[in-house]
Amino acid sequence: MSDTTARVHELNLYRQYFDLVAAGTKTIEVRVKYPHLADLTAGDTIRFRIKGTDETCEVNVKRVTEYPDFEALLDSEGPDKVNPTATRDQQLANIRTIYPPEKEALGTLAIEIACHK
Repeated sequence: MSDTTARVHELNLYRQYFDLVAAGTKTIEVRVKYPHLADLTAGDTIRFRIKGTDETCEVNVKRVTEYPDFEALLDSEGPDKVNPTATRDQQLANIRTIYPPEKEALGTLAIEIACHK
């Protein structure tokens, strides 16, 4: 029997992305498929924190979809859902600055989120 209790995951987020999440305009969070995210599932909560601050924003996880790389993720999910303030090419460059090729090779996750009301 599986445990159906929703979990809370704590993740750091850069200010520019935190503000988009808090405003509800960023509905897809992009992550590398690290082992600590392997059990992330719909119904869970993510508590985003700006590193070094007490500022947090909680969101509900609606869906988690795995992609082989960031290009496939952006093409499938739509760049406007990941960052409505940047073009697809800008986003790809920004994401790859955060996650180098060896991290991207682990697989990528599109996490559909909705702000707690």
